[in-house]
Amino acid sequence: MSRTARRGALAAATVALTLTAAACSSSSDPGSSSGPGASSSGSSAFQAQHKGGTLKLVAHAAAGSFDPQVNYTLQYWQLFQSMYDGLLAFKKVNGQESFTVVPDLATAMPKVTNGGKTYTFTLRRGVTFSNGKALTTDDVVASFQRIFKVSSPTAGTFYNGIVGADACLKTPASCTLSKGVIGDAKANTVTVNLTAPDPEFEYKLAVPHAVVVPKDSPTKDAGTKPLPSTGPYMAASYDPNRALKLVRNPHFKEWSRQAEPQGYPDAIDYTFGQTVESEVTAIENGQADWMYDAPPADRLNEIGTKYASRAHVNPLTAFWYATLNVNMAPFNNKLARQAINWAVDRSAVVRLYGGTNLASPACTVLPPGFPGHVESCAYTKGGGTTWKAADLAKAKELVKQSGTAGQEVGIVVQDDDVNKSIGQYLQSLLTQLGYKATLKPLSGNIQFTYIQNTKNKVQLALTSWYQDYPAASDFLNVLLSCASYHPGSDSSINISGFCDKGVDAKMQAALKTSQTDKASADKQWGAIDQTVMAQSPVVPLINPKMIDFTSTRVGNYQFSKQFYMLVGQLWVK
Repeated sequence: MSRTARRGALAAATVALTLTAAACSSSSDPGSSSGPGASSSGSSAFQAQHKGGTLKLVAHAAAGSFDPQVNYTLQYWQLFQSMYDGLLAFKKVNGQESFTVVPDLATAMPKVTNGGKTYTFTLRRGVTFSNGKALTTDDVVASFQRIFKVSSPTAGTFYNGIVGADACLKTPASCTLSKGVIGDAKANTVTVNLTAPDPEFEYKLAVPHAVVVPKDSPTKDAGTKPLPSTGPYMAASYDPNRALKLVRNPHFKEWSRQAEPQGYPDAIDYTFGQTVESEVTAIENGQADWMYDAPPADRLNEIGTKYASRAHVNPLTAFWYATLNVNMAPFNNKLARQAINWAVDRSAVVRLYGGTNLASPACTVLPPGFPGHVESCAYTKGGGTTWKAADLAKAKELVKQSGTAGQEVGIVVQDDDVNKSIGQYLQSLLTQLGYKATLKPLSGNIQFTYIQNTKNKVQLALTSWYQDYPAASDFLNVLLSCASYHPGSDSSINISGFCDKGVDAKMQAALKTSQTDKASADKQWGAIDQTVMAQSPVVPLINPKMIDFTSTRVGNYQFSKQFYMLVGQLWVK
């Protein structure tokens, strides 16, 4: 999912915690049931006796725009699962089956013809938006156009294979996709034509950037004005400085428990602006039910002992990393970039994040257990396939060779405790290497969009990436392809600005191979990962696990490997 996720974790003091849910790593078997359209059993029936109440969520900061086709964060992608719908959806269940794609606004999985290039969907009848308007094929067509008109962060990577997308990417305002997405109101069908087969297309239709919104939705980022939804919840109000309130969509009727189950709470109140100290206290006292942020160090022992049964730990297919701007000094010099990779003590970052129970050192872009991952570590003292130790002497020598010593480097991080502590470590490290390093903490509400925009001249940023769906391209192609680099845009997910034509050609070849031979394609992606690391546009730091700390009021905790805790499925007293 992800969208970057902005979560910290409990520290090593939480060793007493029990791993309560299945690991959030994708199946490495391309033929497993995690593939699009795989068949599986349905989820349990709605239990009416648990319906009601107000679920209270807290976070230090909001996550920016609430536009589902623009926002690219775990914080809101979690919520969108109970609000918005696409033609397809990831199954809303606990565990491995959550990687399964099922029909949502479509009555069935698409009919695929034309050698894998044409997808035909029959639209469900009787679905109504929260504003009372019936959903039609026109809304679906307009929503695909809107992906490009609002310059969705994945327009150039997920949806650029739609016929006509190239023109839409060049001139978004006039996007029609007239031959790419065709609605037939009489037959109640929508046909999507691709320029080439895409074995990942059904995954791409099941993430929030492809949800259907009303055809009269603004053709620019809706920002703080939530769009009408089709799911069980709608946004009643949103003030990113204070709170978000979700209430029941009065027009929702469950059409598929797998794709969009009825929610349990009557309302979901999400409050922003609290300190992490106060968030922990509120959960312990039952004044809040769940926190998004990392608990502070002085509260870890009590959570790991007294409240261990309420802390849910889940391994993730994700990585935290530092971006190095390849188009600005000093990191327009490859030797300077490689020096940072050699210098970083990943074990130190693991400790700052929460200890070995909650993170492990990362050497590659693709996380362990993910399609295409190869055990390889190009930047570890003494060499080897796994990270052992930093080599500060080698790093200093590379800085000297690069001639960049003495230059100023700004480090942009989020202002929560965990991100800031890692940022302080990076600042100290760069100072040791001879740079004049400055730490620039920003609110989590704006940091992610800020570091994407080239106008802000960000040299080094700390961020993270959590899968959108289980495919290697979702890391390498999305984060480091030329198509993901959009100078001057808040939606330039290739934050390093890395655009290597040779690497891009290898990515395109891997994407083509995946149409017929996923196993071979995964080997190609593994090789691309190592090629990218040789160029060093990013510094992989850690592979994290996630903590969900809940109150005694909460029951029915479920962890989707795709979208994490299923907020709308929680029971609340």
